[in-house]
Amino acid sequence: MSLVLDSSAALAWIYADETTEAVRQVFEIVAENGALVPSLWRLQVNSLTVAVRRGRIGAEFRNAALPDLALPDIAIEAHTDAHSWTTTLHLADRFHLTLYDPAYLELAHRHSPPLASLDKELRDAGRAFGVPLLGAAT
Repeated sequence: MSLVLDSSAALAWIYADETTEAVRQVFEIVAENGALVPSLWRLQVNSLTVAVRRGRIGAEFRNAALPDLALPDIAIEAHTDAHSWTTTLHLADRFHLTLYDPAYLELAHRHSPPLASLDKELRDAGRAFGVPLLGAAT
């Protein structure tokens, strides 16, 4: 797989106002080479439901977007959970992150591809941890 895909970068494909040239480049890489995600990725992408509740998008839009996100070759990494109470927890503490964001950081560090994320705190942690980044200006 070419990169670890954070839900923020994936959702930027859905929200036109968040799509930048860097996001388009990530999308092209994923379309050509696939991506790797932690097992919680689908749950995070379902934050589209929160967007429906807040009136940002309609349920029909969300329901149409989910199959589009299933088109690229996005592999769910099976061992994310095994690191939850060790490396991932330590990264959360070290970088003051939520418990789910370091799952992407841990995965990118363990498998060595770049991390595609738009999340500032996660990108800052990735930079400090030595993980290559894609998706936004560094």
